[in-house]
Amino acid sequence: MSDANVRIPADARDRLAEIAAAEGLSLRAYLARLAETLLTPAERAERAERAREMLRDWNGYDPNEAEQSELDAELDRRLARPEAA
Repeated sequence: MSDANVRIPADARDRLAEIAAAEGLSLRAYLARLAETLLTPAERAERAERAREMLRDWNGYDPNEAEQSELDAELDRRLARPEAA
C-alpha cells in the first residue's frame, strides 16, 4: 500500500493523534480505520434509497416530493418549538 501526504492544520493533526493514541493506534492506523467506516456521498445515497425501498415494501410508505416537503416542514416546526417545562 502506498502512502499519501495530507496537509492539515497542526492542531487538527495533534487532536487526531491524541484520539488515536487513546485508542491504542498510530495516527496512520486510526485514519485508515476512519476511512473504512465513513460513507461517501454516493454510498449514503445508495443506502438511503435501499432504506426507502425496504420501507415501501414493508408498509407501502412512498410519499411524493410535495408530501415529503410537507413532512419535512412539519418536522422542522416541531423541532423548533420550545419544550414544555
